[in-house]
Amino acid sequence: MRTLVLNAAYEPIHLVTWEKAMCLVVTAKAEIVAEYDQVVRSVSQIYKLPSVVRLKRYVRTFRRTMNSRCTRRNILLRDRFTCQYCGSRMTHHNVTIDHVKPKCRGGATVWDNVVTACHHCNRKKADMTPEEAGLKLLKSPRRPTWIDLLEEAHRELINSWLPFLITKAG
Repeated sequence: MRTLVLNAAYEPIHLVTWEKAMCLVVTAKAEIVAEYDQVVRSVSQIYKLPSVVRLKRYVRTFRRTMNSRCTRRNILLRDRFTCQYCGSRMTHHNVTIDHVKPKCRGGATVWDNVVTACHHCNRKKADMTPEEAGLKLLKSPRRPTWIDLLEEAHRELINSWLPFLITKAG
């Protein structure tokens, strides 16, 4: 279980494990804003697991809404494990990352130049551009916000976090 951590002003900061969130609550550094149905027991107490906690003190943060890192995991999340050429769904084991403008032609590993591709489409494209290989991108690659990635990574948990993410994203 993951817990969304909010700043004192209710701005989403990051995700932590439920254990870390409980430590913040028990040490009075944070308060619980929303809870899961699951519980954890100590010798004498029963606690609901926190879904969202808010720090009691304001913590200055960097702008994460525009600075999502271009990593393999984030590219897969952005593209929803779908080949951007043929549309087939993939798993971690049969997915590749393709440079739209090939690296051998100066293409960089940046958000607007990398997409998820199946092995077949990646081999077909090789060191060509999609046009040269006769392939068409389903959608143009773009930089997602960290909230976009958070929603995709934790789609099943997002309902309790949504009110706090919409205010930040909007």
